[in-house]
Amino acid sequence: MSERVQALEMIQEQIKELDAILKRAGSDLNTVGGSERVAKWKVRTIPLIAAHLGQQDAQRFSDTRPGPSFTNDLLEELSDEVEIYRSFLVSLAEKVKKAGDTIDGSA
Repeated sequence: MSERVQALEMIQEQIKELDAILKRAGSDLNTVGGSERVAKWKVRTIPLIAAHLGQQDAQRFSDTRPGPSFTNDLLEELSDEVEIYRSFLVSLAEKVKKAGDTIDGSA
């Protein structure tokens, strides 16, 4: 299996985990636990990105932080945080796909 395919699979798996954390927080009505799980997920994800895509992308992900939120709705705030990380991973997947297309000569 190529490194590009492995990287894309890793990204998809991390997105699935992130979705599951948000879904669980919503069903449990436990946003504090959800926030803790997101923080642990992020710590686990950083070395995966470093291993598959390099330290520069891992550092960019590590530096990604949610902005201030003024909704007073903890579930919405958690959802916003999850969306920031999801968007980063989706854009990273697009970058990997484009790089692969260039390498494959498809672009």
